[in-house]
Amino acid sequence: MTEKIIGENTGLKTVMERVRLVATSDIPVLILGETGTGKELIARVIHNLSPRAEGPIIRVNCGAIPSELVDSQLFGHEKGSFTGAVERHIGWFERADGGTLFLDEIGELPLQAQVRLLRILQDGWLERVGSHEPIHIDVRLVTATNADLAQMVAEKRFREDLFYRISTFPIVLPPLRERKEDIPELARYFAEKSAQRFSLPVIYPTDEDINLLTQYPWPGNVRELSAVIDRAVILGNGKRLEIARALGLSSNERYTAPENSIEKTPLANNTFLPLDEYIRRYIIQVLEHTKGKIEGKGGCAEILNIHPNTLRAKMRKLNINWRSIKNKYTKN
Repeated sequence: MTEKIIGENTGLKTVMERVRLVATSDIPVLILGETGTGKELIARVIHNLSPRAEGPIIRVNCGAIPSELVDSQLFGHEKGSFTGAVERHIGWFERADGGTLFLDEIGELPLQAQVRLLRILQDGWLERVGSHEPIHIDVRLVTATNADLAQMVAEKRFREDLFYRISTFPIVLPPLRERKEDIPELARYFAEKSAQRFSLPVIYPTDEDINLLTQYPWPGNVRELSAVIDRAVILGNGKRLEIARALGLSSNERYTAPENSIEKTPLANNTFLPLDEYIRRYIIQVLEHTKGKIEGKGGCAEILNIHPNTLRAKMRKLNINWRSIKNKYTKN
């Protein structure tokens, strides 16, 4: 197992006990938790501890696929099955054959695709779009969501039969605010990773830094902690970790944050922004740092540790005009 699990004997002890119980079986697993709690990491651990470890594990973000392309992306399509289908396409289920398919944000899956997914779980066969020839697949399904699927079932936005099928063995990830004993080790780990990524000396958080980090409520959980450490490393430029400034708790005359930067968040006055606005401001700040570069080495997606397509979907959702940022630096 290559994934590093921080907190497996502390804040994630119960989670890891359940992971080890279910990993060797083939039953579907539903991972529940707030955004940024590490659901993909747990999915990969389940795969690595399973008999399928030598097979592929494929992650699909259901929320990042346009609704009209979901069936084609998941189940594949035949040439000529619809306008633009100029060749056969092998979907994610077939690509994951012999391994694990991790469907993240399963609550975003359209109802029509939910019907197809249910059929695959029931009998292990699929049909590509535009074909009536069944194809047998051998895939272990792991799903994840931060949504209340039971409420979505009650509102007829998620199929009840599919809900019971995928939730055979649920695993609930605690938010970071409920496992603060893991923050010191997580902070040191991210400090090492950030320094390596930005080619800077490794500087570990001080006791005062840890105190600040443990007092913060972490609405974005472990992913937000990683981002804060990234920001602290960048602001310190290899000389120190600027934890307080990264959290927006103080200012420094040598640094002027963008007007819409996350550092303008008045956390010191206990006035918290909605999470989406918090994320929006942070993405804008990172885009300012990368001068509008989205992907590639040193790009915004790399710094945020997410796929460029996921970042683009998030920017559309949050109404972030990255081109205006890029154009500003292109003109200079």
